[in-house]
Amino acid sequence: MNTLTPIFASSDQDFVLYHNDCNMLLPQFEGKFDLIFADPPYFLSNDGLTIQNGQIVSVNKGEWDRGGEIGEIDSFNLKWISNAKRALKDTGSILISGTYHNIFSLGRVLQKLDFKILNIITWQKTNPPPNFSCRYLTHSTEQIIWARKSQKHKHIFNYEILKKINGDKQMRDVWTFPAITPWEKACGKHPTQKPLPLLVRLILMASNPDSLICDPFSGSSTTGIASNLLGRKFVGIEKELDFIKISKNRKIELQNNLELFKKKISDFRFL
Repeated sequence: MNTLTPIFASSDQDFVLYHNDCNMLLPQFEGKFDLIFADPPYFLSNDGLTIQNGQIVSVNKGEWDRGGEIGEIDSFNLKWISNAKRALKDTGSILISGTYHNIFSLGRVLQKLDFKILNIITWQKTNPPPNFSCRYLTHSTEQIIWARKSQKHKHIFNYEILKKINGDKQMRDVWTFPAITPWEKACGKHPTQKPLPLLVRLILMASNPDSLICDPFSGSSTTGIASNLLGRKFVGIEKELDFIKISKNRKIELQNNLELFKKKISDFRFL
């Protein structure tokens, strides 16, 4: 692998960030990762409006989330998922979050690239924003596609742990979590930040303590915080320096409050 210098590495080397485009770096990690969690652009920044905390606000997240033609979206997803597949071990799997804006493109690309789709997990939000136009149902869910790289190699699945978390019953594919809470935003907020308890469960489900986890669109690095909470090593790739700054501060916050973080996440009661 061509050695590149990370923009940040924690003192324990368990949390490493690169400032770059994931398509530049993923091929250089060929066969290295046990699990990739990706929260790619949803392409929903279309100058529309929504409601947050009772206020009318723009849906725009940034230029990186601007939508394009369906062919452009498919090409974007084909490129980064192809590179992600190269970076996975043969036994590795990928988790990709999305909504109706991009989930169908992601599913087509995964099938085209011969991934084996394992589940589509639905995150049911307990506190979704109301529908501003009153012309549609309230959008209260997001989906996470779980797929393994190989049709023949066995993937990691911690069945017994998830069963224990679920009251000794098989875990289903609909999970209920609130959106991010104020304590998760102490170091700043990413516009598409995912709740830490959701990432903890996903990583617990699909990785082992010695696994190496990657997030190619790491944002404020919720994936990295969840990985480190569970004792996994993390590599994040992010293009925006503002988000890297938030990520660094969140890692420092975690180092100073490790046990407090665990107490805030209910799944840790079963570990």
